[in-house]
Amino acid sequence: MPSSKLSVVVTRRLPATVEKRLSELFDVKLNETDTPLSRDQLTAALRTADVLVPTLNDTIDAGMLAQAGDNLRLIANYGSGVDHIDVATARQRGILVSNTPGVLADDTADMTMALMLAVMRRFREGSSHLQSGDWQGWSPSAFLGARLGGKRLGILGMGQVGSAVARRANAFGMQVFYHNRKRVHKDAETALNATYCESLDQMLARMDVVSINCPHTPSTFHLLNARRMKLMKPSAIVINTSRGEVVDENALTRMLRAGELAGAGLDVFEHGNEINPRLRELNNVMLLPHMASATEEARVEMGEKVIINIKTFADGHRPPDQVVPSML
Repeated sequence: MPSSKLSVVVTRRLPATVEKRLSELFDVKLNETDTPLSRDQLTAALRTADVLVPTLNDTIDAGMLAQAGDNLRLIANYGSGVDHIDVATARQRGILVSNTPGVLADDTADMTMALMLAVMRRFREGSSHLQSGDWQGWSPSAFLGARLGGKRLGILGMGQVGSAVARRANAFGMQVFYHNRKRVHKDAETALNATYCESLDQMLARMDVVSINCPHTPSTFHLLNARRMKLMKPSAIVINTSRGEVVDENALTRMLRAGELAGAGLDVFEHGNEINPRLRELNNVMLLPHMASATEEARVEMGEKVIINIKTFADGHRPPDQVVPSML
């Protein structure tokens, strides 16, 4: 089918340059309001489109895929994570799934370090105190935090983002440890100055900072649960810029309130935008609205990957970023 005739439905607003290029190449239906599609609207798109371009807000499960039209042949996800798409069912129905990997690592790692600094140096407390008008000037004992240099950082998931975090942590003088499904190559360990911990429990017990950088899969759901967090030092902090479901949010909140953990920096949450209200009240927690990868450069590069995947598919070839169940 010629590219210009390929019907493409995009579920959210993308950068203007990306939408313009998509419209030049394909028969595109854009979401002009940027309002998340309802389940019925998303199902309707699956019935009519040749290609769907969803985002992480769009849950595409087996029931929805069962109602997909015969023309649907590609789900070109705008994002690297595909835990919101039933990839196995899509494959069974002859629908390819692609994503946009390798774009967000540096931006997400930057935000991971920013959250470490924000929590350890008490940004939220200092800013709130200043904004309240109560600040009476400098004091040698006010808002004492902790330096990053010399602290032990445990990275949970040494993929592209975890590796980028390790490189930045080295620059801050941190001691880097990691736990991963598979140990990385020795040369990579040397380059990252990182020590492998086969036991996650043993790593957690020794760390000053734990950074969550693994994807959400059935095996990583609540990987950081109450039992494991109780192994951590009361002075330790948790940073999560990956997926909220990896951490038991209720258990984390209880421990932070009880002083069993020193703080947390969270960019993602277990239940999307429904955040535990008790978590919002804590001064030792920095919360961000899933903005770790929110740079103009990243969003455009993601869109370019989507375009390449669709165009390659339209030309009769396998999308370069095709996702298969064995990768998950």
